[in-house]
Amino acid sequence: MIRCLIVDDEPLALQILEDYLSKIPFLQLVKATTNPIEALTLVQTGNVDLVFLDVQMPELTGIQFLRISNGKAKVILTTAYPQYALEGYELDVIDYLLKPIAFDRFFKSVQKAQAVLQPQMANVKPIQAEPVHPQQDFLSDFIFVKTEHKIQKVYLNDILFIEGLKDYISIFTPAERIITLQNMKKMEDALPPKHFIRVHKSYIVSINKIDSIERSRICIRDKIIPVGDTYREEFFKIIDGKNI
Repeated sequence: MIRCLIVDDEPLALQILEDYLSKIPFLQLVKATTNPIEALTLVQTGNVDLVFLDVQMPELTGIQFLRISNGKAKVILTTAYPQYALEGYELDVIDYLLKPIAFDRFFKSVQKAQAVLQPQMANVKPIQAEPVHPQQDFLSDFIFVKTEHKIQKVYLNDILFIEGLKDYISIFTPAERIITLQNMKKMEDALPPKHFIRVHKSYIVSINKIDSIERSRICIRDKIIPVGDTYREEFFKIIDGKNI
C-alpha cells in the first residue's frame, strides 16, 4: 500500500480527493487535513509515502512545505495556480494537478507515483480506470512556457503552429500569439511527435490543424507555411501514412 496524506485548506477539495483516493486499492489514506503544520509533522515521522499538496494555503504554502519536508515523502501538487509548476518540478514533485481535477487525470498522476514508489508494481493495473481515448488524452495535455511577465499554460490541442525567430519562438493558437524565449530544438523535443512535426528550420506544425497541402506549402487557416528541403521527405512520409 502507498500511504497517502491530503493537505488542502478547502474542505471541498479534501472531500473530492478522498473520494478519488478511495477508488484505488493500492492507496491508503493516512489523513486528510486543512492544517499544513499538522501535515508537516506527520510527514517528518516517516509514516507517509505520498502527499497530495495544495500550494496556496495560509500559515505555510505548498512550496514552503516542500522545502522544509526535504524529500521525506513524494509529492503531487494540487492547485488552481499554474504559475507554480516550474518551481514545483525543480523541487522534484511527481506531478502537478490543476483544479478542477478529473478522476482520469488523478489516476494518471497516481500511476506516476506508483512507478516511483512501487516500481515492481508499475505495470500492474489494480483497477479498471475509466478508459481514455488517446485523442481525449491529447486534448487535456499541456506545456508551460515563460512569457515576459508570467509562466503560461498552453494546451497542445490549441496550438496551430510554432514559428522560430532567432532566440525566440511564437506559438500561434486560435486566440493569441504567445512569444517565449526558447529555441526550436528544445520546443520540438517537448512536443509529442504523433501530433507535431518540424517542417522547416523556422516552423513546427500541428498535424491535426493542417487544412491543405499544395506542393511544398502547408495551409493552416490563413497562414501559408513552407516545407523546407531538409524536412520534406519525412513530412510527406507521415502525411502519406495518414492518407485513406
